[in-house]
Amino acid sequence: MRRSDPGGQGGRRLAIGAPGLWRFDGFVLDTQRYELRRGDEVVRVEPQVFDVLTQLVSNRERCVTKEELFDAVWGGRFVGEAALTSRIKAARRALGDDGESQRFIRTVRGRGYQFVGTVADDTPATPKEPEPPDEPPPPRQHIAFCRAADGVRLAYAVAGEGTPLVRAANWMTHLGYDIESPVWRHWVRDLSSRHTFIRYDERGCGLSDWSATDFSFDDWVSDLESVVEALGLERFPLLGVSQGGAVAVAYAARHPDRVSKLVLCSSYARGRGTRAVNEEEKRAAALDLELARVGWGRDDPAFRQVFAAQFIPDGTRADWAAFDQLQRRTTSPENAVRFLEEFGRIDVRDEAGQVSCPTLILHSREDHRQPLRAAEELAALIPDSRLVALDSNNHLLTAAEPAWRVFLDEVERFLAE
Repeated sequence: MRRSDPGGQGGRRLAIGAPGLWRFDGFVLDTQRYELRRGDEVVRVEPQVFDVLTQLVSNRERCVTKEELFDAVWGGRFVGEAALTSRIKAARRALGDDGESQRFIRTVRGRGYQFVGTVADDTPATPKEPEPPDEPPPPRQHIAFCRAADGVRLAYAVAGEGTPLVRAANWMTHLGYDIESPVWRHWVRDLSSRHTFIRYDERGCGLSDWSATDFSFDDWVSDLESVVEALGLERFPLLGVSQGGAVAVAYAARHPDRVSKLVLCSSYARGRGTRAVNEEEKRAAALDLELARVGWGRDDPAFRQVFAAQFIPDGTRADWAAFDQLQRRTTSPENAVRFLEEFGRIDVRDEAGQVSCPTLILHSREDHRQPLRAAEELAALIPDSRLVALDSNNHLLTAAEPAWRVFLDEVERFLAE
């Protein structure tokens, strides 16, 4: 079995270009849409097969070692040699190649693989969404692992310098990928530029253990306790985003000596199932689960785009494509259902009333995932709290929208008080 080095400390780091496309022998590898196409037809491949092919094509000038592919595609999880071999076979099959002819993927015995097809054009056929000017490089981060109280392996990352800021884990993160993903990279970049920014992948997600048997809310709070203890933190401000806000509320109530200030963004005290009072709201909560059960693992992104439309309705086409990639990379279809079931049962109203530290609550006025009234309920429950309504429709703020700068300014002003 092999274990990867997600921090990239153990060897050469793969060159991964900006989202675009490559053309070779009638094929188009489109990392913007996460598609392999032949002519007008989409060639269906599994996410890991697509990732292996992308790594080989983008590093086609050399042999890509097996260790590099394990690191890039499987992150911090343990996998066998057979897993990589099967993905290579599937990639060859999708291209009409095989182990004998090796027209596109050549085996370098004892080392790895090299893409040997002729790439005709690296230029996107359609205009891409413009990137922000002078995009800085991803921040340097240190990724490490600790054990939860029940032995589950948890991955955490530390980036930046200055006073600490801890983010309680929330759904759909991947420590190794978030610093490049348009969904999360501005969060890591901007918050680590001001603080020692500490975040972790919750159990069942990202680089943490996907095979955890227990997924209760108390497990999530206990996991935060484990990360804090592993880092030796004594007193710190705590950030909670989306469902991570409920975890942060519970932790702050249970550890008033540890949390100096609490920041909640797009958060809520009650999950969708708990607060549903009529049939329409109950059907909407049930629909989340059904979409995850039926569509999460499919190559067709139509099901997952429902989540993108709720989380970032004002996002660009590129934002939606990035969100789709994030969903596919961060967790399994089975775990997605388990997460959503537990989210629906969340209820921290009692603990919210016990929070004793100053609290800043930020929420988009037209949040399509969690309505503003969820934040108003939190503000009414937490004694020393202040609510700031942001001019946005997004559940997860994007880098380009003005509300992101307002969020940063409000947080820094609050933490400096």
